[in-house]
Amino acid sequence: MNFQQFPPSPLLQPYIKCYWIFATGQEGITETIYPSGYLELAINISAGNVVTILNDRHIKMPPVEVLGHLTAPGKITASKSTTLLIARFHPHASAIFFPAQASEFTNDSIDLKDLIKQDAEELFERIMEQETLEQKVAVLDRFLVNKLKGLIKDQQRLELVRHLSAGDTVSVEKLAQRFGVSERYVQKLFLDYVGVTPKSFFNIQRFNKSLQLVRTSTVSLTSIAYECGYFDQAHFIKEFRNFTGLTPSQYQQSLVVKP
Repeated sequence: MNFQQFPPSPLLQPYIKCYWIFATGQEGITETIYPSGYLELAINISAGNVVTILNDRHIKMPPVEVLGHLTAPGKITASKSTTLLIARFHPHASAIFFPAQASEFTNDSIDLKDLIKQDAEELFERIMEQETLEQKVAVLDRFLVNKLKGLIKDQQRLELVRHLSAGDTVSVEKLAQRFGVSERYVQKLFLDYVGVTPKSFFNIQRFNKSLQLVRTSTVSLTSIAYECGYFDQAHFIKEFRNFTGLTPSQYQQSLVVKP
């Protein structure tokens, strides 16, 4: 399995984290996908077949797919010679580009044609006309630039959500006071723009930090738990299992390459 990454154009950088390529090569794969804190737009630019498994639902990937925020692990099965071009949105930005609340995509895979039929078909056709990956990325980038110019929403609302999703140190209460709105309004706005509640989003962010440490660090699980802000190791283990289906120790064992 191969990965390549491309940066968005400067105008899109506040909204698009990156473009990346998922490719299986000559063998098919089945991979577990974990909650990442990001919504993605994926285009199948190959003849390969992809099935996403979410909550025991087997969803055949359409030519252009919106994969929403996950709050539990899923799986992806891709046949050999599959290549996907994927745009990964910053958490606050996905609702700008689609005519639906981000919460409608959570834990789901949506055919872009169900949202913007003509635009989705034209986007796919133009991408498939291109010969190189760089050209295909450029077509997707121009498409999103045009969407941004036509669909950008209330700047104050967007700024509020951007502040809240930028890190784990800004509270709903403080932001509500800063912008002169109620905490309930902030919660609802975050759900509409990001797709999950602030609490769920921060839990996913904390989990991803712990996942990286579990993969790469040699320190104890207790140290990881406290470094990531968990109250104790038991809380850490419970949340890790909720997001992966495994305890941290079981996950580390799964990384060991067996002869």
